[in-house]
Amino acid sequence: MIESTFILRTAVVILNWNGRHLLEKFLPSVEKFSTLPNVSIVVADNGSTDDSLSYLRLHHPDVQIIALDHNYGFAGGYNRALKQVDAQYYVLLNSDVEVTAGWLPPLLAMMQQKQGIAACMPKIKSETQRDFFEYAGAAGGFMDYLGYTFCRGRLFDTVEEDKGQYDAEKEIFWATGACCIVKASLFHEVGGFDENFFAHMEEIDLCWRWKNAGYAVWFTPKSTVYHVGGGMLPQNSPFKTFLNYRNNLLMMYKNLPQKTFRRMIFFRMLLDSVSACYGLLTGKNLLPSIWKAHGSYRKLQSNYKKIQRPKKYPSQVYHQSVVFQYFIQRKKKFENK
Repeated sequence: MIESTFILRTAVVILNWNGRHLLEKFLPSVEKFSTLPNVSIVVADNGSTDDSLSYLRLHHPDVQIIALDHNYGFAGGYNRALKQVDAQYYVLLNSDVEVTAGWLPPLLAMMQQKQGIAACMPKIKSETQRDFFEYAGAAGGFMDYLGYTFCRGRLFDTVEEDKGQYDAEKEIFWATGACCIVKASLFHEVGGFDENFFAHMEEIDLCWRWKNAGYAVWFTPKSTVYHVGGGMLPQNSPFKTFLNYRNNLLMMYKNLPQKTFRRMIFFRMLLDSVSACYGLLTGKNLLPSIWKAHGSYRKLQSNYKKIQRPKKYPSQVYHQSVVFQYFIQRKKKFENK
């Protein structure tokens, strides 16, 4: 029963960095639609230099504030903040997300009803095109066998209109950090986010580690939120490109069986080179960012010498290439319902 969740301590934790304008626009919806017993709202400020903190204290006095001394990125910021939050469930929520009436109870219900669950996420739709899914999460995240991540409802730059085609609860590979609920004890059990990632794909790495430890991640369509997307780094940011390529390689290096990774890395280097060339042909010079990403990944490998690698892929890995299907076969939808 949904009512049983009310005895649990739940913290909606928003990580902010120079986002006063986003807090002003979206925090009121969070306060309005999160008024459940034993639910608190926390804003963890990542060393903002704008007037975010003074705005919060003046206009949202009931919101708890954790003020960090500088910008630790998404991974480091949340790690430091969540150590200070006493709750059984953390709801990680981007500052550019508009929540809706009834968004929270289905997430809490799923966390209690599913055995071995570590996290779940709602349906993520676009705040600007409200009939369409949003890039960062859509209807649940997956990964193909070459390590390329994607979502139901979004393949590369193709985003689907929501016509109810994914309106079924489903176990997924990863839940987006834009909005997901996680079991606090399991977050800390696996060490939280990997701070070497700084930002981007740290939630996928976290979900992969949960998978390797035997836990599950789920999607529920009974909850819907609207996400602006892009955050502090626009889609065409060279730093964002660097983080995405570097962190994807790190994630595979850490979480794949060693023999599998050795076989895969050749193909990934080849495909990354193709991606850089494609970028040049389409007016996007990705080469410096991709080159830098590969160099940084090689330097960081030494940080993971003592990790215990899994013996096989976890479930929910898509055993085909979404790159081949999308660019060669021209399949624009992920058809595994």
